[in-house]
Amino acid sequence: MFNTLLYQPILATLTFLANLFQGNLGLAILALTLLLRTLLAPLTIPSLRSAQKLRDLKPEIDRLKSKHKDKAALQKAQLELYKKHGINPAAGCLPNILQLIILIALYQVFMNSLKGDSTSFNTSFLWLNLTTSDPLYILPILAGLSQLVLSLMLSPAIEHHPEKTAKKTEDVQDMAETMQQQMLFMMPIMTGIIALKFPSGLALYWVATTVFSVIQQYFVSGWGGLALSIKKALALVKR
Repeated sequence: MFNTLLYQPILATLTFLANLFQGNLGLAILALTLLLRTLLAPLTIPSLRSAQKLRDLKPEIDRLKSKHKDKAALQKAQLELYKKHGINPAAGCLPNILQLIILIALYQVFMNSLKGDSTSFNTSFLWLNLTTSDPLYILPILAGLSQLVLSLMLSPAIEHHPEKTAKKTEDVQDMAETMQQQMLFMMPIMTGIIALKFPSGLALYWVATTVFSVIQQYFVSGWGGLALSIKKALALVKR
């Protein structure tokens, strides 16, 4: 089923696009990225809007957490809040799963069908051999940086000002925010490390699809938390 529904169609589409671009595999990968993301847009855009509503509701959700100590009561209150604002918390799962499956299929295409002498395509693109990893590490760096920009855009664009509560509560809030910040930067680092090992053709797809996501996210919710992060960074530089 995987071969029939994903592997073979992706390979056939990539082959068609490569022939369309006179054997240029790099341009074919970029065109494939645009095609796939356009096809996924009817699923992706509603999930982005739903995620944006969730981030906008974060202050209200925090108030519910303070009000309801019982987990069942908190869950019921959150579901009522989501229903009131027309939010489906699971809306973002399907597009993310589909993108991961497509990435696996692309990896199989590069590993099994476009390796060495088995391909008649021109695997040279800019400074790259698309069947091997990037020797200059430019694509892994771009993959990490673009993922960082996307992660910051997806973070809440609300500056947190903790209220004067008990010291223990403040410590818990500080710990949670510290862990959240660490995860925010761990994903771009992991993306860059993984891209180091991938064939550069797959890394090229990864960079292109993340840049597409950044543009798509901008039109849905603007710069989001990225603007706040830049503001904080500039404030630190001026000190």
